[in-house]
Amino acid sequence: MANRWPGGLIRKTPVTPTTSAAPGIWTLAEAAYWTKQGLWPKPVGPSYSASYLVIAGGGSGGANDGGGGGAGGYLTSTATLTSGAVYTVTVGGGGASVSGSTLGNSGSNSSLSGTGVSVTSTAGGGGGSQNGTNTGLSGGSGGGGAYFAGSGGSGTSGQGNAGGTGESGSGAGGGGGGAGAAGATPAGGSSTGGVGGNGLASSITGTSVTRAGGGGGGGPPNNSNNTSGAGGSGVVIISVPTANYTGTTTGSPTVTTSGSNTILQFNSSGSYTA
Repeated sequence: MANRWPGGLIRKTPVTPTTSAAPGIWTLAEAAYWTKQGLWPKPVGPSYSASYLVIAGGGSGGANDGGGGGAGGYLTSTATLTSGAVYTVTVGGGGASVSGSTLGNSGSNSSLSGTGVSVTSTAGGGGGSQNGTNTGLSGGSGGGGAYFAGSGGSGTSGQGNAGGTGESGSGAGGGGGGAGAAGATPAGGSSTGGVGGNGLASSITGTSVTRAGGGGGGGPPNNSNNTSGAGGSGVVIISVPTANYTGTTTGSPTVTTSGSNTILQFNSSGSYTA
């Protein structure tokens, strides 16, 4: 036989609220009791729109006529933030430099996540290395291929571009892919490495800044003591209306204003409470 349980529901078994839902009609006393138990939905605050730019860490170049490192994945758009929700920021580091006959290291992913938001930019790929694996690694943007004719790594659609192919005659590596363009392949017979692909400009901070360019390819002489360039660190930038800005952050972002917006630039991981 059904009973009338708290919440005004008639059913065979009692109803227990959760942190996300409390179906039925409850008295204030019931709501107070379940709040003390930690089982009562928290009120959802108003939402507001924010802009973001999420760039992953870039890859390092490959050693010995190696390819340039690929830029970290580049994602920018708008999102709806919920007041009171915590948005976690992860900033990916760049790939460490290498020497000898070593393939470049890929960077690390960057991300922005929280209620209604899940954005991850893919790490840039490491460059190929002569006498090692001469094919560049795939990533947000791909690493360049090394001499002799190593293929560039592929980029991630919507985030970056492929690395250039290594030269096949004189010993030069292809450029790493950038957010705005693919890495270049060295001219035939050239001993100069291919240039890295262009980055993309963004004015999210109030000033146009170009980021996420690919690394240039290496050239001769082939020497086991050569050391490649390290990949650049990623960054996460959030622009919110100043009227909605709470000032509650972790990770020590750089906070500036532009017009009616407050901009948080995270160069290391942290969070923002909307």
